[in-house]
Amino acid sequence: MKHPAIALAMQPSRTEHVLSPETLHRLSEIGRLLDVEPLERFDDNRAKQILAEADVLITGWGSPYVGRDVLAAAPRLRLIAHAAGTVKGIVDEQVFDAGIAVTHAAEANAIPVAEFTLAAIIFAGKQVFRFRDLYVADRDRDRTHAMQRLAIGNYRRTVGIVGASRIGRRVVELLRPFAYRVLLFDPTVDAVEASSLGTEKVDLVTLMKQSDIVSLHAPSLPSTLHMIGTEELSLMREGATLINTARGALIDEAALLKTLTSGRIDAIIDVTEPEIPEPMSAFYDLPNVFLTPHIAGAVGLERGRLGDMVADEIVRFVNGEPLLYRILHHDLALIA
Repeated sequence: MKHPAIALAMQPSRTEHVLSPETLHRLSEIGRLLDVEPLERFDDNRAKQILAEADVLITGWGSPYVGRDVLAAAPRLRLIAHAAGTVKGIVDEQVFDAGIAVTHAAEANAIPVAEFTLAAIIFAGKQVFRFRDLYVADRDRDRTHAMQRLAIGNYRRTVGIVGASRIGRRVVELLRPFAYRVLLFDPTVDAVEASSLGTEKVDLVTLMKQSDIVSLHAPSLPSTLHMIGTEELSLMREGATLINTARGALIDEAALLKTLTSGRIDAIIDVTEPEIPEPMSAFYDLPNVFLTPHIAGAVGLERGRLGDMVADEIVRFVNGEPLLYRILHHDLALIA
């Protein structure tokens, strides 16, 4: 397919920097941009005119749902390139049945999540947040000096990675220069592959018992719902840290809040279920919780990677080359 007609569908207020002026210029050289103003709905006259011509549809955060009606309105559509992570909730299964190729930029979004996680692991191991709180509260260093004699820091600590997803694997890769022992729990990975990644394959019980820091990177599936509950949390060492940059549904949050309220463990939480905790949630107030508003993924200028990766995929498609990040129908059951 040479010089395809390219349409955009995403919410501009949520996707600033995804399609930079440089990326838009590149897309205009790859094909014909039907409109630089993204579609935010598919049921008006403008959308119908654009969809009727579109060979390639670039979607992103806030895109309207691509289902039966869109397929009927876009008879020439051959590729959907999602300039974000998961396509769940955006692309209907009928898209795959229609033979339309689907690709995404989850690999680009994985980079900042892994970087955030690395920083969280290092800060957790060194008890940075507790040092900060004591220093600010006391305005002197009596208690922080005493803390330096404790068994803290990142030398020869044990980190448990739950899930050898693309993000989990990137985190493991980023941990290699450090003196960590890395445990891995993932039923889809055998001991040989785990060793090749530089990790030790263990079951979840062993990982929770032996890790100083546990970081979650499993997809949110029916089989992983509340995989971390009362029993798993009870296995964690006193003073250990739980990090969640994956999905809030992986954790039984009632059990987590009960454990955190006891003060026995710490947590660095970027995702919750629901997405925004209730205003009175203890997540906001507990001193052993570092809560962030789902920012581990691409924000600000980091979003430029998403647009660049999608443009690269469109070039491959136009040149008849295999897509590097294509999603097949059966992948939907496994991805987040």
